[in-house]
Amino acid sequence: MIVFLKCFPASVCCLLPLFAFVSWASAAERPNILVLMADDWSWPHAQALGDKTVKTPTFDKLVREGVLFERAFVSSPSCTPSRMAIATGQWHWRLGEAQNLGGSLAKDIPTYADLLAKAGYHTGFSRKGASPSKHTYRGTDPFGPRFKNFEVFLSERKKGAPFCFWYGSGAPHRPYVLNSGKAAGLQPEEVELPPGLPDHPTVRNDLLDYYAAIQLFDREASVIIDQLDKEGELNNTLIVMSGDNGMPFPRAKATLYDTGTHVPLVVRWGKQVKAERKVSDFVSLCDLGPTFLEAAGIEPPKTMTGRSLFPQLKSKHSGWIDPDRDHVLTGMSRHCFPYPRQALRTERFLYVRNKNPENWMSGRRKGPPQTFDFSKRHWPKGAEAFCFNVDPSPTKQYMLSHPNDPSVKASWPQAFGPYPPEELYDLQKDPGQISNLAHDSKSAEDLQIMRKWLDKSWSVSTSF
Repeated sequence: MIVFLKCFPASVCCLLPLFAFVSWASAAERPNILVLMADDWSWPHAQALGDKTVKTPTFDKLVREGVLFERAFVSSPSCTPSRMAIATGQWHWRLGEAQNLGGSLAKDIPTYADLLAKAGYHTGFSRKGASPSKHTYRGTDPFGPRFKNFEVFLSERKKGAPFCFWYGSGAPHRPYVLNSGKAAGLQPEEVELPPGLPDHPTVRNDLLDYYAAIQLFDREASVIIDQLDKEGELNNTLIVMSGDNGMPFPRAKATLYDTGTHVPLVVRWGKQVKAERKVSDFVSLCDLGPTFLEAAGIEPPKTMTGRSLFPQLKSKHSGWIDPDRDHVLTGMSRHCFPYPRQALRTERFLYVRNKNPENWMSGRRKGPPQTFDFSKRHWPKGAEAFCFNVDPSPTKQYMLSHPNDPSVKASWPQAFGPYPPEELYDLQKDPGQISNLAHDSKSAEDLQIMRKWLDKSWSVSTSF
């Protein structure tokens, strides 16, 4: 039985945009804002998070000099809706067409970059913004104008103007250079397999290539931070380093398990925050927009459902800061195929609701699975390549081609379906979220509580 849950009003209030706003920054004090965003990077794949294989010196240094958020989750485990949610400070399911992969944001929905630009900030991005959106209605990316790189961006800034820059790395998104992990000196036997993936040399090698791509992102971030330091702007810059959704493997990206939604998040802000702290509060990347606006002295619009992270950043303590941040919502509408799902994650439980899963499109053709030569580092096209909403990869190809391998068979339902209408996981006993308790009579009371909590929270999240 759940014994730690509060009554609904206290729990649900963390969804409300509680902006009893006090302007913090004068025009002269406004910080620069730098967002370093990986593409498909799951918790805990960094040295500072306990991973013993991947090398992430830049991220680790930011952790030593800033605040690590141990329970940071994306709104959606798919790049376009996740990035649109960050840009707007809203849950992705409130954004119409932009809640789907490749969807476009309506022109009348404000973004933090829009508001900062109106307040005199120099704004822009390089590499990946909110693509593959075509920005049909706005005509521009929600993170501002595109620049070739950070150096060019800085060179076009007006003297004395603060800036807000989004660096959207293409790493560790696929496709990978096959065997790049081994070439980087990483060892397959050192890999700790994520939950639900079979222990096979193909999978371990694929994970090493993923790690090599994380290391590339970490090096890219280092170059930008070094440039910031060279310009004398390091300590007046609020730096965020995070990922837009989970790793591109089965049972991760495009799912509501932690491997799809739980991401690294660290914030460094010079002397404005006490360093080497770890925050246990549940936070969403939707909270970044209101945080940036508060740092700039701008009142967030009431449409923003995210809440500023100032209480967590300005605290001198580690651990829980806000007792009302005891859960987070995540969801998915459509990735490559429609997979409507909702989830509520607490310290103790993950509850997932799959809407009409019997009607979901898998994209799988009849007959044997399609195969690809990943040594050519091409990006396969067509519905079959992305069947089950899983990116094409050596791992996926092995699993689809060996359905009778006992380790594959055990993880098949969570990786490829069919999904049950409800899933409940006890994270104290099952941190990997493997054993679904939704039909366990001993968990009936817990299931009922989580159902009601999700119903109430979701209702509040769509009501503004």
